[in-house]
Amino acid sequence: MPAVPGSMYGQNQQPSCFDRMKTGFTIGFCVGMASGALFGGFSALRYGLRGRELINNVGKTMIQGGGTFGTFMAIGTGIRC
Repeated sequence: MPAVPGSMYGQNQQPSCFDRMKTGFTIGFCVGMASGALFGGFSALRYGLRGRELINNVGKTMIQGGGTFGTFMAIGTGIRC
């Protein structure tokens, strides 16, 4: 009996464009968080922040960097769909 082409039981299905955009946002968010930790940490230490001020400043920088880079990655992924 010949094999049924790829659509049997959900095999070989491509992810939708929205799923790709979600993945792009997630990857971009992670990269932005990492870069925000590096750049925000160095700049906060350079300004002389310590303790709670340091953690708050670095956390805010990480969230902003993650959101910005994640948004651009999602847009770029959406353009490619």
